Amino acid sequence: MTTFIIRRLITMVLLLIVVSMVTFGIFFLIPRLAGQNSYELAAQYVGRNPTKAAIMQMEAKLGLNQPLIVQYGHFLKGIVAGQYYNSGTARTWCGPPCFGYSFRTQQPVWPQMMNALPVTASLAIGASVLWLVGGVAVGVLSALKRGTVFDRLSMGTALAGVSLPIFFTGQVALLLFSYKWQIFPNVQYVPITESVQYWFSNMVLPWVTLAFLYAALYARLTRAGMLETMGEDFIRTARAKGLPERIVVTRHGLRAAVTPILTIFGMDLGLLLGGAVLTETTFSFPGLGQFTIQAINNQDLPEIMGVVMLASFFIVLANTVVDILYAVVDPRVRTA
Repeated sequence: MTTFIIRRLITMVLLLIVVSMVTFGIFFLIPRLAGQNSYELAAQYVGRNPTKAAIMQMEAKLGLNQPLIVQYGHFLKGIVAGQYYNSGTARTWCGPPCFGYSFRTQQPVWPQMMNALPVTASLAIGASVLWLVGGVAVGVLSALKRGTVFDRLSMGTALAGVSLPIFFTGQVALLLFSYKWQIFPNVQYVPITESVQYWFSNMVLPWVTLAFLYAALYARLTRAGMLETMGEDFIRTARAKGLPERIVVTRHGLRAAVTPILTIFGMDLGLLLGGAVLTETTFSFPGLGQFTIQAINNQDLPEIMGVVMLASFFIVLANTVVDILYAVVDPRVRTA
């Protein structure tokens, strides 16, 4: 098991290096292939209506006139160990992980993302617990009660949940539960360090709205997996041995059907930690999703690069955790 985990961690590091190469190539190599020189590329990092002196200063600060392999080395070094930025006669230290400075705020990108991350993490983790528990539970019950009223009602609700976009269900939830009935009035993000009660009460509606979309998908996948698994020979063998139905369902049926659920759960959670754009926009939460939208609108390339790398890290990390959980659920995976 230890060897398996070490292999997966090494693979994770290699994947992150590949992601950094692709990200660097998108923002630095492709523009050069399209005909841009270092001066024109530096102009994108200065802002709107820049002066020639400001562009040349940015070109020297970012080292855009150096060979691409040297630039990538500085980019990777900044992420791992930090780096100095030359600005005329002054040298500015950017601590690790360094994704550069925003040309909109002239502040380091990493602290800005860390200020937005707790909002996104609160939203993603809370909603993921709801949709995983609720979706799997409904899927198992629907499979065990196949063809009943509960099965048809739950699958019909799941179909509606998968079909309705988050910006629609979020607006409807705000209209009914915040504005009309005022069960959750004035929904806004309150840091948990300020008040646990207000943090929780303001997160309930976004959690339920986001979880409704994913729980519907998980319920359908769990039902399909359970229906397939419960007809297998090893299930009939377990029943023939006289095992209680609860043990047959949970330890044998659900354990075999949960493998694809782990796959999509890792991907979904990793994507949301990288920025739940639609949900944060609907509820006006200042998380990574809103941070990304503002960076794109302002054409703030250092911020965009930082978000891409952070989101990629969460996705790769989630997939690594899923691989390890695979090995726990199914020992055959360890020898693969």
